[in-house]
Amino acid sequence: MESPESIRQLSLADNALASRLFGKGSENIKKIEALTGVKADTRGSVVILQGSEGKVAFAERLLTELYSLLEKGYPLTAQDLNYAASILSANPETELSKIFMDAVYTSYKNKNISPKSVMQKKYLDSIKKYDVVFGIGPAGTGKTYLAIASAVAALSAKEVDRIILTRPAVEAGEKLGFLPGDLVAKVDPYLRPLFDALNVMMDPEQVQRLMERGTIEVAPLAFMRGRTLDDSFVILDEAQNTTIEQMKMFLTRLGFGSKAVVTGDITQIDLPLAKPSGLVASQNILRNVKSLCFINFSDVDVVRHPLVQEVIKAFEKAERRKAVPIIEEI
Repeated sequence: MESPESIRQLSLADNALASRLFGKGSENIKKIEALTGVKADTRGSVVILQGSEGKVAFAERLLTELYSLLEKGYPLTAQDLNYAASILSANPETELSKIFMDAVYTSYKNKNISPKSVMQKKYLDSIKKYDVVFGIGPAGTGKTYLAIASAVAALSAKEVDRIILTRPAVEAGEKLGFLPGDLVAKVDPYLRPLFDALNVMMDPEQVQRLMERGTIEVAPLAFMRGRTLDDSFVILDEAQNTTIEQMKMFLTRLGFGSKAVVTGDITQIDLPLAKPSGLVASQNILRNVKSLCFINFSDVDVVRHPLVQEVIKAFEKAERRKAVPIIEEI
């Protein structure tokens, strides 16, 4: 049963902050109307909310939290409205400032890189706490991006001496010799997403210099065999495409003073059907190991275009129904 109609008035103390909250041409207010299902009118620094009691209460909570972010100096963007609404919808008592303002790193363009969901916050906290963290979930949940940010932050703080980025080159069967160029050129197509994230956080010229010195290293997973990685921040991306043997090999490379973050999406396994995924197996094999951590993301943690969430939900629904035969109309 729909809750009764309600009208509430929210008065904001600072006119300038209220104007920033409302957005140019009240664009943020219009978006909040769409996100919450209420009617919102502004008069100076006052917002009048009208709609069902539950929706009005939610809109008031959302506006109050967003205003608090602005008071604390957070550079609110239009996309943050989506993240904020998603967080408060699932976790009504959450203080947004404890998530959005927990920057893991500030890029060379002075952009703060911070979590945009409760699970992202838990992920970053786990990377700080544990030496090995698994980030598992769909595309767009920030698994790799936040791992790179954590690695760059650790390198900048001299907590580690180098960053090592690796990824299984499944399409090439880990046999890269036939490709032209040096090692970096050979694995570039597979590691490009990691390079892209690095170049957002650090000046590309600095990245190049650090790579030339070996402070940042890229290598296909097969080249990790036989090594011991001390004082390093190691990221294994696309780990769903590792075999069980490769996963064991990777995890046993970790040396003193090192951290490892393993990321992957178990719904996008490209291995031959006869080979089980090392990432899937790890969830069972390592579930009782107390000194490492598994973080499982879902579609609510997607921080790309809002359409990505809908695409993920549609494919998950299709996966659940795939056992049901589809009869085409003739």
